[in-house]
Amino acid sequence: MKKLLLLSLGVIFAAAGCSPEKTASAAAPETVHNVALVKAIETEVPDVLPAIGTVRASETAQLSAQMMGNVTSMNVREGDTVSQGQVLATIDPSQAQAGLERAQAAFSAAQHELAAAQSERTLAESTLKRYDTLFERKSVSPQEYDEVKARFQNAAARTEAAQAGQSQARAAVTQAQTAFGYTKIRAPFNGVVTERKVDPGALAAPGMSLLTVESTGRYRLEVNVDEASLRFVKEGQVVPVALDAYPDKQISGKLAQIVPAADPASRTFLVKIELPHDTVLRSGLSGRANFSRGERPSLVLPKTAVVERGALKGVYVVGADQVASLRYVTVGDTIGDRFEVLSGLTAQESIVLSPGDRELGGKRVEVQ
Repeated sequence: MKKLLLLSLGVIFAAAGCSPEKTASAAAPETVHNVALVKAIETEVPDVLPAIGTVRASETAQLSAQMMGNVTSMNVREGDTVSQGQVLATIDPSQAQAGLERAQAAFSAAQHELAAAQSERTLAESTLKRYDTLFERKSVSPQEYDEVKARFQNAAARTEAAQAGQSQARAAVTQAQTAFGYTKIRAPFNGVVTERKVDPGALAAPGMSLLTVESTGRYRLEVNVDEASLRFVKEGQVVPVALDAYPDKQISGKLAQIVPAADPASRTFLVKIELPHDTVLRSGLSGRANFSRGERPSLVLPKTAVVERGALKGVYVVGADQVASLRYVTVGDTIGDRFEVLSGLTAQESIVLSPGDRELGGKRVEVQ
């Protein structure tokens, strides 16, 4: 009985020796000194209407065959720079050459026919003038005079027919020359070849696309704007443009055209924004136009306050007990050196300004 009592007293003394002050001291959080804090503030930020689109060349030409024939040469490939009038491809000219030679021969024959008819008419006209004098003097019979007059009229008619034949033959030569010109596919303007669709030996047919050429001097961004937001878009306004391939490059475009008809499927309007000359621009680049809608209230934080944890972003919020805790937030647009906070934070909460790589969760912070 004495042993049991002594054992109980020992347990009580041991429990009494473990004071609350020692337990609290063991559980006290680590303190981090010289930490700068910042308040989450609500302020007016630009209200932007983003519109995604694609960069297009201001001039694009699909070069097609205008005659039937085998492609005998392709002088360019994708990426080649071309000059206006440069021969880019050739179609077998044998048929067109033969047609041109036939037309030229027919024109030559028509010229000879006209020359002969004009000589005959000149002779008949001079003979008729002599007979006019003789007829007035009654030196020839009316029958003889009528025969001479008829010969003149026939000669005049033959001359007119020869002139018409010559005009027709000349038109045939022009047509044949045009057809012969179709055998050479030429660049319509200075630019670059963006697509080559056939190789030598292919059979070309009228309307068949052979090459695509785009101008390199001017580009535009084409975006779609829904009908509800069209009131924020006006021709002539300056529009900030961002390219996905060059996120740090700032480009100012000018709104050149709003296509008046909406797409019936998407109920959006095509908007064309002229871009300044820049060597980085290429047709097909993805870009975004930011149309201004004025300003709106939003919660913002310095970029240095945001930490990344994989695909998530968070901030260290400091409570009334001066203990920091990591809170994940949703951030929006970048506004200068600040992030817009869409959710996860309220105004006037205290945030660690520059946590860097430090792990501050659950630690007490001491303001510097």
